[in-house]
Amino acid sequence: MTSRSDLKEASLRRILTAGASRLRTEGLSGAAIAPVMQDAGLTHGAFYAHFNNKDELAAAAFRFALLDNRPRWMGQARQESWPSRLLRLGKRYLATAHRDDLADSCALAALASDAARSNPGFKKVYEEELRKSLRALCIPPDEGSPIDPARLDDAMAFMALCVGGISLARAVDDPVFSGQILTVCRQAIQRMATPDHESPGNVEVPDHGKN
Repeated sequence: MTSRSDLKEASLRRILTAGASRLRTEGLSGAAIAPVMQDAGLTHGAFYAHFNNKDELAAAAFRFALLDNRPRWMGQARQESWPSRLLRLGKRYLATAHRDDLADSCALAALASDAARSNPGFKKVYEEELRKSLRALCIPPDEGSPIDPARLDDAMAFMALCVGGISLARAVDDPVFSGQILTVCRQAIQRMATPDHESPGNVEVPDHGKN
């Protein structure tokens, strides 16, 4: 027999899944209680067994979205150089498949503009999740170890290219222009990841994969 705590956990997961999808496609305005609960297949009253208000839902759904996005994008830990890691992840992020699939896309990009205009509480959550992604990208030896400052700088520049590039590519109507934005950002990552004594030339970074 399923216990009450198991049922409550299952209902919470349904709410967070629905909320995360709404946030990715509609921004913070998508975290309205009624449509999220309808998507979750639960009654409006069930919401208050988990959250006090819409702001709590938005923060929890955002965290939940990144719990899914982050490991799926970065994949399992592997032996690779820092430049190879940036190139691999840049190709996966700055792809047309990622650009076009809002419901399953990176929450950092989907909520960047909204977070800039949000209340301090949501900004704090956004910052915490961004810092987690930067740390995961830098792959420190263990949880408590410091990150190399130069690598962290690279990671910040990389994330700015990824989040900014995918956001601009989604914001324009011309598909050719949109694709060019993705290509230019991938090439910028290639230049950033190439040692000074090597030249990336005009080699196109292929657009494939999905975040």
